[in-house]
Amino acid sequence: MEEKSYIDLITSIRDNIETVIVGKRQSIELLIICLICGSHALIEDVPGLGKTSMVSALAGSLDLSFKRIQFTPDVLPSDITGFTMYHMATGEKEFNPGAVMSQIILADEINRTSSKTQSALLQAMQEKQVTVDGVTYTLPHPFMVCATQNPVELTGTYPLPEAQLDRFMIRISMGYPSQTDEISILERNRTGQPAADIKPVAAAEDVIQLQKALETVKCAQGVLAYIVELAEFTRNHDDVSLGASPRASVALMRAAMAAALMDGRGHILPDDVQKMIKPVFAHRLVLNPHAYVRNQSVGNILDSALQTVKVPGVK
Repeated sequence: MEEKSYIDLITSIRDNIETVIVGKRQSIELLIICLICGSHALIEDVPGLGKTSMVSALAGSLDLSFKRIQFTPDVLPSDITGFTMYHMATGEKEFNPGAVMSQIILADEINRTSSKTQSALLQAMQEKQVTVDGVTYTLPHPFMVCATQNPVELTGTYPLPEAQLDRFMIRISMGYPSQTDEISILERNRTGQPAADIKPVAAAEDVIQLQKALETVKCAQGVLAYIVELAEFTRNHDDVSLGASPRASVALMRAAMAAALMDGRGHILPDDVQKMIKPVFAHRLVLNPHAYVRNQSVGNILDSALQTVKVPGVK
């Protein structure tokens, strides 16, 4: 597949999703970047902004197996990973696969289930396999988890700890639509659900080729040093108690590589790093109590990092 074909494929996926989701191109592109990187996305915002619809539109645009898990307090780890059962007729144990045995998983309201169930899903995300009764099962490829949560209503929720948030490559915030976009949403939904009519524009082989193409994107030493210096800025900041980890640095590099690929370039620029730093770093940083007293925010700290750390020159 030629470079132009990659751009055409990414554009066709994005345009197909935009037949359902109006005015959220940045959020859609972040979701596609996560797909290209073979990683997972956390979509966080108040109800009714299209979090579930966007993931469903992505799944509808790809000819991949798709499962939605509606998380509640009574969902068990075995519902996620699967379980073995004794088969009376054959006298053998039979594996019943769980919801995670699909290529795209929508983990709806992940913070409404117990920590034990969250851990079962997050372990599968990290290892790309599940172990049930001593037997290991490999998850299908490509594999992507898109989790949603409501950051406002905390009653009856189990917030994800920092170690588990770190498993998500990107956090996406939808935001309210503009007045013009909301009018378009009303017009599209006047006669039914537009997501029901969406058709696939890419197959599993296309996604795998995109993920392989990512490995061809070059990263100059100066840009790699720039990423590390940005991470170190967060670790040494007086208002930050938990800075960006090396896993976060790797995630920022790969997200910048995917952003370059989307722009049709075979190398990353500092601009790609600056574009991706907030979606990749923001949910990983933990501020100390003094930061809240001074009305400091994660966004302000990352802005300060971009203003302070010297931008490298790239030939």
